[in-house]
Amino acid sequence: MSDFTLVIGNKNYSSWSLRGWLALKRTGAAFDEVLIALDQPETAEQLRIHSPSSKVPVLKTADNVIWESLAIAEYLADQFPAAGLWPEDSNARAIARAVSSEMHSGFVEVRSQMPMDLRNTFPAPERNGPLDAEINRIDTIWQRCRERFGSGGPFLFGTFTIADCMFAPVVGRFSSYQIDVSDDSAVYMEAVLRTPEMTEWMDGARSEPWVINQ
Repeated sequence: MSDFTLVIGNKNYSSWSLRGWLALKRTGAAFDEVLIALDQPETAEQLRIHSPSSKVPVLKTADNVIWESLAIAEYLADQFPAAGLWPEDSNARAIARAVSSEMHSGFVEVRSQMPMDLRNTFPAPERNGPLDAEINRIDTIWQRCRERFGSGGPFLFGTFTIADCMFAPVVGRFSSYQIDVSDDSAVYMEAVLRTPEMTEWMDGARSEPWVINQ
């Protein structure tokens, strides 16, 4: 039995689960995975067993239960400093935390109009005012982080960090909904989609039997 257990929802639909899972995978630590199928008759009962908030993801350790994606990522960054989950440079680290928090609390239109569905493609939604503004803001974040901090690799801060964990579901959404972005952001999206971790997650999503009407 591993020292860590991560409780997640459907890989095809659960964007928050993906964030916590990516952070844990990047540490290299072994962990047990418990998947709770969402939107099923038994879902609420199963969530109550594992999660104080009745939401996923949940990270269980020998002496703790952590039930929120960004908190999980912060805990893992503390426990595994060699994994580089935050940038070493203090300026880069501050901006990485800022854009991660912005993603964590914002972009309501993107979430509501483009729910995550990794095994299907859809026509691009109409770029109305609020949605267009959020897409443009995300594109701008990606471009500016890459321009200022991305010289060490293909990700927002060069190497893969929590900021990339936070935006990975958006990369999946933009790919599924065929959203046009700047050339620099398109290259970034391709880098995220080609990571072994994202490939593994998406393979799992494609193999799931559940279908949720979102």
